[in-house]
Amino acid sequence: QVQLVESGGGLVQPGGSLTLSCQASGFTLLYYNIAWFRQAPGKERERVSCITSTGGVTYYADSVKGRFTIARDNAKNTVTLQMNSLKPEDTADYYCARTTPSDSLCETPFASRGQGTQVTVSS
Repeated sequence: QVQLVESGGGLVQPGGSLTLSCQASGFTLLYYNIAWFRQAPGKERERVSCITSTGGVTYYADSVKGRFTIARDNAKNTVTLQMNSLKPEDTADYYCARTTPSDSLCETPFASRGQGTQVTVSS
């Protein structure tokens, strides 16, 4: 059974940091690109970052450039998102999803996704 499980969210003050993890099971992570998305209430889904199957980082949203870092460990079937200098506008439900290797910018994720992890940035 294909599963993606996100963890690491929580409540953090502005300027703080969090590291999100996406644990994959039921498929071999190294065959897919992985993207992080986020969605805040009443807003459209936003693609946050994309990392290719070979570890190339191909996309960061302008809103997170210089603050977020995506990485993957294929041996552990895990992709992480290190988030620094968090802002209230980063508050959202974050989830990971896979795409085919040919989708180099992770624009068309598979429908299957994890349950998400909530990030709340507030003082």
